[in-house]
Amino acid sequence: MQLLVSGVLALFLISSAARADDEDVVERIGSGSKEAGKLKSRSELCQECHGDDGLNGTAIGVPHLGGQYSAYILKQLRNFRSGERKHPVMNPMAEGLAEEDLGDIAAYFASNKVMQGDGSGQSELARSLYARGDNKRGIPSCKSCHGETGKGQHSALDIFPVIGGQRKLYLREQLYNWRSGTRKNSPSGVMNIIAKSLSDEEIEALSEYISGL
Repeated sequence: MQLLVSGVLALFLISSAARADDEDVVERIGSGSKEAGKLKSRSELCQECHGDDGLNGTAIGVPHLGGQYSAYILKQLRNFRSGERKHPVMNPMAEGLAEEDLGDIAAYFASNKVMQGDGSGQSELARSLYARGDNKRGIPSCKSCHGETGKGQHSALDIFPVIGGQRKLYLREQLYNWRSGTRKNSPSGVMNIIAKSLSDEEIEALSEYISGL
C-alpha cells in the first residue's frame, strides 16, 4: 500500500511539474507565431548576428536570445524602434519592422532552448551579491527578480528577463550602461539605481558569475 501511495505521489509531482513547465513555455513564447518568426528573423538578418537559434551568434558582444521571454524581447525591440534604447545597429533594424513582425520574431527566439552557462565564474563576492544583495547599500539580490539560476520570472505586473547563461561581455556592458545612464529602460529605473552602487570589481565578478549560471 505504501509503495502504491508513493507511486501515485510521484506521478502527481511529475504531472504537476510538467504542467508548470508547459505553462512557462506558453508564457515565454507569448502570442506571436514562432513559425513565422523563424522565417522573418532569417529574412530580416536577425539570425546573422544572433545565430539561427539565438544561441550561436559569432560576435561575443551580441546577446543570446534563445529562451528569453518574448515579452522582454518585444519590449527591447519596441524601445530600439522608438529610440528609447540606443544602438547603432538595432535602431535602424527595428525601425523597419511592423508590430506583428516584432511579436513573431520575439516568439521564435523565445521558443528555442534557454541559454545555459557552463558553471564557471564562481566567486564569493558575486555569489553573495546575487543571492543576498547588500542591504547596507540598498542593493536587492539579483535572484529576487531573475530567479535562483537566472532563468527569469514572470508575474502579472512584469517580466524579469533570463540573464543566467548570457554572454559575459554583454552583461558587463549593460551593467556599465545602467550605471552611466546610457541605458535607462528598466521598470522604474531599478537597474540604474542598482548599478550605480556597484564597483568595477563587482560588475566584473557578477558578469562572469551570471554568464556561468
